[in-house]
Amino acid sequence: MTAPSPGARVRLAELVAMMSLGTDLGMGQSMEHVMRQSVIALRLAERLGLDEETRAVVYYVGLLGWVGCHVDAYEQAKWFGDEQALKADYRRVDMAGVAKRAFVVRHAGAGRGVAERARLGVRFAAEGRQVANTMIENHCVATRDLAEALGLGADVREASYLTFARWDGKGVPPEAAGERIPLPARLVSLADVLEIYHRSDGVDAAVAVARERRETQFDPWLVDVFCAEAGAVFDGIDAATTWGAVIDAEPGLGVVLSDAELESALEAIAGFTDLKSPWTIGHSRGVADHAGAAASVYGLSAAEATLVRRAGLVHDLGRLGVSNAIWDKPGPLSAAELERVRLHPYLTERMLASSPALAELGAIAVQHHERLDGSGYPRGLTGDALTPSGRVLAAADAYHAMTEARPHRPALSAEAAGAELRSGVRASLFDADAADAVLRAAGHVVKRRREFPAGLTSREVEVLKLLVRGLSNKEIAAQLVISRKTAGSHVEHIYAKIGVSNRARASLFAMKHGLVAAE
Repeated sequence: MTAPSPGARVRLAELVAMMSLGTDLGMGQSMEHVMRQSVIALRLAERLGLDEETRAVVYYVGLLGWVGCHVDAYEQAKWFGDEQALKADYRRVDMAGVAKRAFVVRHAGAGRGVAERARLGVRFAAEGRQVANTMIENHCVATRDLAEALGLGADVREASYLTFARWDGKGVPPEAAGERIPLPARLVSLADVLEIYHRSDGVDAAVAVARERRETQFDPWLVDVFCAEAGAVFDGIDAATTWGAVIDAEPGLGVVLSDAELESALEAIAGFTDLKSPWTIGHSRGVADHAGAAASVYGLSAAEATLVRRAGLVHDLGRLGVSNAIWDKPGPLSAAELERVRLHPYLTERMLASSPALAELGAIAVQHHERLDGSGYPRGLTGDALTPSGRVLAAADAYHAMTEARPHRPALSAEAAGAELRSGVRASLFDADAADAVLRAAGHVVKRRREFPAGLTSREVEVLKLLVRGLSNKEIAAQLVISRKTAGSHVEHIYAKIGVSNRARASLFAMKHGLVAAE
């Protein structure tokens, strides 16, 4: 395996746009909603004659403005059930006064029994205003903090903090109203709603909602400019919001991250992703540290080990696309809920695959729930279909997750987690060498594995023992719980390594080197 350079050039715009895809998932929107709203906001900025520096602020606020909406998804799910459904409906209401209260009451306790919904409704009537405003304030603070962690300037941070402010002062924070709201924040707030109405019902619907909320949610001047230019603003929007077009739309010279800056940004994103649930805070960083250290022990190059660690930092991005009503459920999951969970590594891969510079991380990250026997997900890969990097990440994720509490079980001790991982090796779930590398990196005492002649691996010796006994590839596969194709590949590799072409000669080699009795 030839590893790409871990210092591959990554533009800041790519990293932020990639995160925007997770924002879409968390808000119950189709992917690229945020990228489309950013382009709409930029087109309005150009029509206003804003300078390049201000348009750059609009660009980044457009991509980042709602990224903090998952930080209290745990509380949202407790109050409203599927918090993604709540946020998908949010933009369809002018959230002030009676309309806001009716919206909240309608969603309180969604998916629960009548008695439970009534109880929550009463509680929310008493506490609702403070609860809702606190949630939005949390979103704003989290977005501002991530913008700072990504090295974005004060103008971006301030405008990102105020994307929930309203022209009439009935948003969050309430002291932000009218022209006290930075212009980039006002543009993005308008573009956000326009994109949703245009995508579902066309230009006329977007114009109608802008006029309806003129002087309440939206700046009347911006609404007037938009309504006069609506056709041009949406002209060719599909072509303008492809990944490449959005990245190239960054005003000014594209900021390229140094290797150290990329590392720091990925660590910030890892921590931010884990805020999705109180049960996973610190999870991604822990997995990344275990995986990166284990990759070196496993024998991967320094460049490959760096990629494995970075894949560990972003491996759970797809969790943003699954409701906390599922992640935080204390009891067994239904079949439908399990299917949603099984989707999250795929979502991680799709987010990262959007960027050519980040796709290599996605190809590793998507394997973190795959298992050697094909029982994993999302693709049910078996045997050699799992890459060395993927095997290490899968073992690291499993081990670290076992040491963390979950809604349905307590945390295991390091010793118990190590025993479970070894049990998984015996059940053909995890690569033995990868598991040993993870355990060694985590501080466990691991018996040094025997070095076999001709560079044979421990798995190949297992296959050789069965081969010399006369078992066919099909029988070897059944004995080791692997596919027939994988068994055949192992046999071919053994023959190539020891320089023979048939079972009898392989038997002579095994006897000469004492492998038949080797443990």
